[in-house]
Amino acid sequence: MRHFLSTEDWSRNELQSILDRARELRSSPMGDALKGKSVALMFFNPSLRTRSSFDIGVHQLGGHAIILDAQGQTWPVEFEEGAVMDGGPEEHVKEAARVLSRYADLIAIRCFPKFQDWEAEREDPLITAYAKHATVPVINMETIVHPCQELAMMLALQDRHGDVSGKDFLLTWVPHPKPLNTAVANSAVLMASKMGMNVRMLIPDEVYELDERYMDAAERFCGENNARFSVTTNVEEAYAGAHAVYAKSWGALPFYGAWEGEAPYRAKGAGFMIDDAKMALTDNATVSHCLPMRRNVKIADSVVDSPAFLGIEEAENRLHVQKAMMERLVQDSDG
Repeated sequence: MRHFLSTEDWSRNELQSILDRARELRSSPMGDALKGKSVALMFFNPSLRTRSSFDIGVHQLGGHAIILDAQGQTWPVEFEEGAVMDGGPEEHVKEAARVLSRYADLIAIRCFPKFQDWEAEREDPLITAYAKHATVPVINMETIVHPCQELAMMLALQDRHGDVSGKDFLLTWVPHPKPLNTAVANSAVLMASKMGMNVRMLIPDEVYELDERYMDAAERFCGENNARFSVTTNVEEAYAGAHAVYAKSWGALPFYGAWEGEAPYRAKGAGFMIDDAKMALTDNATVSHCLPMRRNVKIADSVVDSPAFLGIEEAENRLHVQKAMMERLVQDSDG
């Protein structure tokens, strides 16, 4: 049985087949791949695009989605092995995952890290536990990675640029009033490198480097594709000749859960907002963001409202790529 937890676990050819199928579903959206099937959508955190696109996508494929507010409308769940359950959680994931598997054909989970202990949270314990104990495929709707978002990103890039192999992809840190999850940044470098792009990361300081797991994987995938992976703090160097710019804010992992010390490093990126001057350094690059996005903090209005911006197309693509991915998981599971 195959889960969809991270694009790292899927080959380039497998991911491309999902993207190709997503294009077909975009042209002909209704189908019966999920006819007679149910999908449990578990939300431990808020959502707009993810909740809407999964619910509608299941419907368009003939299935039934049940949306579970796992923060307030289901039992609190324990997922530690051997836990003595004398605290808040009423149910263990061992029972919850197996019972949901008897009801649903797919289980999708959205659960952000708690920003307390990165060494523990980098193991993605909740969704990993569900994947271990469920007897149906489990889908990641965003935890410490966001694979669905980056499928949507890649579909938008291929639509605009064609074959992206050898193109220069810039992931740039951008300002935000508070530290955020690294999930989209992690997935962006995984996807761009796996699909053969030269990947650059622009950060205000080396403390903003991603977890070594994702940095190492991106470097490995670039090597496999005769591409390059690099990290810089130099704005002009980063933007020079880029074909695709991707904006994201994230917190510095050395200060994870103790963000007060991050302030002086965050201040180094005060001028990192994407504007016309930076885009002029690129090779007529496209620019995108996963949304939600703070205008004139992360990206200037003039850039967001220009033809270069792919954020709306990327958001629409969430619907199409998720349908293609669910169809693939069900087909493999029914195998």
